Amino acid sequence: MQNRLDEIRDGLLQKLQEAKDGQQVEQLRVAVLGRKGELTAIMRTMGSLKPEERPAFGQKVNQLRQRLEEALDNKAQEIREREKEQRLKDETLDVSIPGLRPELGVEHPITATMNKIVKTFVGLGFSVVEGPEIELDHFNFELMNLPKNHPARDAQDTLYFSENILLRTHTSPVQARTMLSQRPPIRIICPGRVYRADEVDATHSPVFSQCEGLVVDEGVTMADLKGTLASFATAMYGEGVKVRFRPSFFPFTEPSAEVDVSCAACKGKGCPTCKGTGWIEVLGAGMVNPHVLEMCGIDPNRYTGFAFGIGIERVAILKYNIPDMRLLYENDARFLQQFGKGR
Repeated sequence: MQNRLDEIRDGLLQKLQEAKDGQQVEQLRVAVLGRKGELTAIMRTMGSLKPEERPAFGQKVNQLRQRLEEALDNKAQEIREREKEQRLKDETLDVSIPGLRPELGVEHPITATMNKIVKTFVGLGFSVVEGPEIELDHFNFELMNLPKNHPARDAQDTLYFSENILLRTHTSPVQARTMLSQRPPIRIICPGRVYRADEVDATHSPVFSQCEGLVVDEGVTMADLKGTLASFATAMYGEGVKVRFRPSFFPFTEPSAEVDVSCAACKGKGCPTCKGTGWIEVLGAGMVNPHVLEMCGIDPNRYTGFAFGIGIERVAILKYNIPDMRLLYENDARFLQQFGKGR
């Protein structure tokens, strides 16, 4: 019986030396000291011994159990310490190593242009007003002097939800809503997205951005409009840029004008960008039609006003010399990264 105890001890100690992790140590514990372990099985054979031999044998078994448990605990602790040291070594961070520089995004040229325009007009005393993109026909057309069946509606290529609900074709409805809710003096800009059923090409998109402006007060003249737009052109294209007005027609302004600026690429000398003319069209403007004022409850005999509409994409294309409007919507990082530092 003693020989068997020695075999169990030597076998366990030998296997403990070879154990690599805590799981192997636990398996040895169960195999020797568990309910069905080797040492437990020896204890069950004590019934075959003489009564006077049992106490001495039981003492030997208990002593061996204590020794083996101590050996198992020591080995388990040794493995835990070794694993901890390895884990700390693996997780060591050298703070002197330069980190990875995060790749920062840049402001999209449309956003940058919109922000620049808003900042310019806010600096001139304008307030920013926004309105719904899903609009009523009444605000989008009728209050802009475009009644039902007016031929000028055809040029808008409108996207309708129903006869009276549509995606706004310009931000002018915000002007109408403002004039209905606010008495003069009014000095606002209305930036936002607009929608038209245009085919996508180098100069058109069904979704684009506008920033319209409106001033209504006593004594407002065309000279005020020209001075305001000259300040805008200088802020966007730099000192020395020239502005000219060409007669045009818009139902909600009278008189109306197309506004050109001298070509920034050639300084007005003529180049492919301006098709040799030295001028590039940037927006439409004019004096608010008295009938529009009247429909919005403003006395046209007392008040006058001017309005203008700026195409954000058109300004961005000219400012950054972008050859194709579609580049603004393709989200190509290689293209957008050009508009980072220094812009």
